[in-house]
Amino acid sequence: MERPLHFIEHIIEEDIAAGFSKKNLRFRFPPEPNGYLHIGHVKAICLNFNLGERYSAPVNLRFDDTNPAKEEQQFVDAIKENITWLGYEWDRECYASDYFDQLYDWAQLLISKGLAYVDSQNSETIASQKGTPRTSGTHSPFRDRSIHENQELFAEMKLGKHPEGAHVLRAKIDMSSPNMLLRDPVMYRILYKTHHRTADRWCIYPLYDWTHGESDYIEQVSHSLCSLEFKPHRDLYDWFLEALSPLEKLPPKQREFARMNLSYTVTSKRKLLKLIEERIVNDWDDPRLPTIAGLRRRGYTPTSLRNFVDTAGVAKRDNIIDMSLLEFSVREDLNITAPRVMAVLDPIKLTISNYPEGKEELLEGEINPEQFELGSRTIPFSKHLLIEREDFKEEANRKFFRLTLDKEVRLKNGYIIKGESVVKNDLGMITEIICSYDPDSKSGSGTEASMRKVKGTLHWVSEAHALPAEVRLYDRLFQVEAPDQDKEVDFKTHVNPNSLSIINAFVEPSLKTAKAFENFQFQRLGYFVVDPDTTEHKLIFNKTVGLRDTWSKQNQ
Repeated sequence: MERPLHFIEHIIEEDIAAGFSKKNLRFRFPPEPNGYLHIGHVKAICLNFNLGERYSAPVNLRFDDTNPAKEEQQFVDAIKENITWLGYEWDRECYASDYFDQLYDWAQLLISKGLAYVDSQNSETIASQKGTPRTSGTHSPFRDRSIHENQELFAEMKLGKHPEGAHVLRAKIDMSSPNMLLRDPVMYRILYKTHHRTADRWCIYPLYDWTHGESDYIEQVSHSLCSLEFKPHRDLYDWFLEALSPLEKLPPKQREFARMNLSYTVTSKRKLLKLIEERIVNDWDDPRLPTIAGLRRRGYTPTSLRNFVDTAGVAKRDNIIDMSLLEFSVREDLNITAPRVMAVLDPIKLTISNYPEGKEELLEGEINPEQFELGSRTIPFSKHLLIEREDFKEEANRKFFRLTLDKEVRLKNGYIIKGESVVKNDLGMITEIICSYDPDSKSGSGTEASMRKVKGTLHWVSEAHALPAEVRLYDRLFQVEAPDQDKEVDFKTHVNPNSLSIINAFVEPSLKTAKAFENFQFQRLGYFVVDPDTTEHKLIFNKTVGLRDTWSKQNQ
């Protein structure tokens, strides 16, 4: 059954019913290249590109590159890579800087209409004259400059004849408007910075509100979809377009949706950058961050992120989506797609006393029981194995279903073993477990002994064949659900000091050729991904998520 339409789709359907031609539908995703995209951007990406797929409409990728002080080509490249990795293709690759000449000409047109003026006050003075939501603002003493003087000053600003901060261009709207954004907003400022695409050709740069709607109009975007914080900007968006009338083409329509707020994390680029600069995390792709690059490195898949966004839905009001839903999405996907392997994270030696010394055999294990057609893999078995330390207790109660003395368990894909004795060091620590095995109990052999039911099954690796691996265990970066909610408290005080632990583990030899970003299920332990730091001589895995949601139980 097809899911119900969300409210943005209802808006589009209503526009079509009112006579808007489907062939004129066009959407866009307009990131600023001043950092890496995060989970909130995934929602905007999916919303726009899914609408494009639904209506067979083109979707532009437009970089809002109007602030050369913060924007870099590396961010442009990363954004393109992220969108491609998510599985989407854009129709046109556009840049706001492509329209600098047109935006300048239109600004001159507004000046000629008496709808814009050059203000020679500094930013602090302009801000102080804005007034409050309850009181009107104060007119700038330069508001009534002549059209000719404004045109000349604006042209001089473009030619670099004035220093930064000397002048700005402002729209002339209404200093008493209840919408503070309509109180003569700044359209241009002087900025002597090299731009990543236009180099030093420009020294005046347009601000977002002036650039955004006009860029949508130039590209003939039909529905400009923004997050809710831009709702107050809609009046200004429409005012700028109307100020250019008569328009020769169809004007775009801005509509707003609730942004994606995820529990136990922050998505502000400024705050993410603080975490990086203060070395709380390593970089933009640290697996603890909610950036797309970080989520990918953590082992999240494009399918899991798209399903997560679809499940969370498109809402009209901001809310916080629980991290558990994101983790559920990746479990659901990896359960179907990830190959099963065995790894031991905290090893203790297990010796099978009655297994022949020097004997080795290859056992069969399913690659993925959800994809029977993938067949099986071979796993080497020998007298000396490694199992998880927590899977053995010298003395245990009846509810302990793993290995203990005088009790039987099954080795995954292998034999039934029985605990016989232990070897301890001088400190009394167990260093080795001695077991016996039933040679007729091999899994899948069809013998009566292989059919015997035992309550516990353990994973293991053959000591002689196991590959050493570094395993990075990640926990949530913050200890509270909304770390940046209290503006009086530094959000970094909520950082989880145990968000990363690194251990030395052992994995089955089939992983010798594992490549970066390949996902696996370590049986009984969780889902793990090969980290790109992996080399020919050193395997490194990141824990994506456990097999079950344990976090919510810990915090109940």
